[in-house]
Amino acid sequence: MARLLILNRRTEIPFQSSLSNGALMIHVKVKTKEARFSIPIPYALLNVAISVAFSKFIQKHIDKWTKEHFKRKELNFTFPQIDKSVLKPIVKELKKHKGMILVDVKATDGTEVRVKL
Repeated sequence: MARLLILNRRTEIPFQSSLSNGALMIHVKVKTKEARFSIPIPYALLNVAISVAFSKFIQKHIDKWTKEHFKRKELNFTFPQIDKSVLKPIVKELKKHKGMILVDVKATDGTEVRVKL
């Protein structure tokens, strides 16, 4: 993998671009008989998704938005209230464990899923 070398203008000390070394992403790889693909998920995008999905507005309205569907399917389920301030430190800690494999499964039909930090 090529790395980008950038010099600091003041000190002229080189530093690596954080985007070039892949350290800021979770990599999801899926392999099936028909297709194979990789989905890089930047931690910044993950933090934005957590902020939006677990915002007070969404948490307040999600039961109202899903009530009719659950009623038709005869499901008795309410979404738990999750505070985003609990999830953000988890994402911050995940950044420290680059290369760790979180999920590595293979189904009987040959489908493989791997999630790597």
